[in-house]
Amino acid sequence: MIVVALGYILSATTIQTPLFPDPMGPKMFPYMIAAGVILCAIVMILRPDPEADWPPVQAVMTIGLAVVVMIGYAMALKPLGFLIPTAIAAGILSYQLSPRPLVAAAAGIGLSVGLFVLFRYALDLGLQPFPKDWM
Repeated sequence: MIVVALGYILSATTIQTPLFPDPMGPKMFPYMIAAGVILCAIVMILRPDPEADWPPVQAVMTIGLAVVVMIGYAMALKPLGFLIPTAIAAGILSYQLSPRPLVAAAAGIGLSVGLFVLFRYALDLGLQPFPKDWM
């Protein structure tokens, strides 16, 4: 994990600074994440768990599905906009936590719309709500 965090720091150094930079700068957030990962890795090295319990196969498969969903989500954002992929991904992940289809669908749609409003209007990010062909 330390090597991964160092690679993360190295890739963060390539972030270009805007003309009028924020006092913290765009590189600060990746540096903080990497510092936290390095700190956690050092703690795990110095104090390993003597009796680590591995999760059952079903839990590993659930985590694997979540990873596949997140990769698909990242790939679908640009062509499909924000709302549709976010609703689908959030709904699938919500279903994994509580297998109730209607509640998971409502959670996916609610998170999608809520996050869009937060990111677009409160944080002023230029998100595309739907595919560009629809606009």
